[in-house]
Amino acid sequence: MHQVERAIFDIRRGLPIVLQSGETGQDESDYVLVQPLEGASDRQLRTLPSAAGDVPGLVLSCHRLASLGQSIDAEVARLPLTNVSCVDRRHLNAMAFGAGMGQGDDGSRPRIPKAHPADKADRAALALMRRALLIPAALTVRVSASQHDTVAELIADGTLLVVSADDAERHADSAASRLMRVSEALVPLTDAPQSHFILFREADGLREHIAVLIGSPETWLDAVPLRLHSACLTGDIFGSLRCDCGEQLRNAVADIHAMGGGVLLYLAQEGRGIGLANKLRAYALQDTGLDTVDADQLLGFGEDERCYRVAVDILEELSIRRVQLLTNNPLKVDALRGAGIEVTERQAVYGRLTDQNHRYLSTKADRGGHWLDDVFNG
Repeated sequence: MHQVERAIFDIRRGLPIVLQSGETGQDESDYVLVQPLEGASDRQLRTLPSAAGDVPGLVLSCHRLASLGQSIDAEVARLPLTNVSCVDRRHLNAMAFGAGMGQGDDGSRPRIPKAHPADKADRAALALMRRALLIPAALTVRVSASQHDTVAELIADGTLLVVSADDAERHADSAASRLMRVSEALVPLTDAPQSHFILFREADGLREHIAVLIGSPETWLDAVPLRLHSACLTGDIFGSLRCDCGEQLRNAVADIHAMGGGVLLYLAQEGRGIGLANKLRAYALQDTGLDTVDADQLLGFGEDERCYRVAVDILEELSIRRVQLLTNNPLKVDALRGAGIEVTERQAVYGRLTDQNHRYLSTKADRGGHWLDDVFNG
């Protein structure tokens, strides 16, 4: 898996990698060049087809594909770029980002090729983009027989990194479940003076999560008060008025302290799991009139990209199997119960309803099923 971790860092730098699909059994057809769209230079986009010697394709999620007016019975789709002019930043960005992002000055959009179901390498490519917290869009092109030796030389001299498509998909599914307990310290908080922070790092080093142990574990209730809080830099740190995250965080700490202590898991899942850069992109789209869900899906993400497997693993590390969950989100209850954690009861935790966060909270309630009746009726 170390090769996959190295590939993710190359991808985050905008560098191409090679996926070895292993689907055909023929060496000359086994390599697929992958270029992340985010961070790619104009030169990289122009030279990719000739470097591989075949027709490139734009790999997108089904969510982004839907915004282009197409649907497909698959999570990932590939749009073949048979027209060379389509391998152009303006056209590619229009197809991958849309909504004014990367379109021409005249607002024109390119003709959209008909999408096809993605193969193993395409699916692995998009899984790597998501893991790298980039826009889920990539160019892929199968290396032709005529270019196979050239690409093999670039792999041999370290210019290109090759990884197995199978390994890439497995890594995306399992990285969050391989945690390392890294460091810990007492960190007294305003609302919980007796607090102990424990930092956990995921295996590829990309994300770090914190377990905040409030009070003394020896005196906790049998069903431990628990809050799963996804990081929100804008709300938690800067007090953004677009959400109620910062107030929820501080209220949860105070509530857990008042209940005799428990645990707050601060999870590195910014923007419902899409990362800070994409969250800010979604904010810009929301300013054009879209709600949170539609903005995320226009960028190619699902309604909620978060995974709570890491929370379950941390709870197991802390030997916690029964909890009272502080949440308004039914998905968190279902995720814990589905993983064998007993949720004995649920307690709401709210922030203030304001003019600035009203639409955000309404979307949570109406489209995410969050239990917020008391907020709107209070």
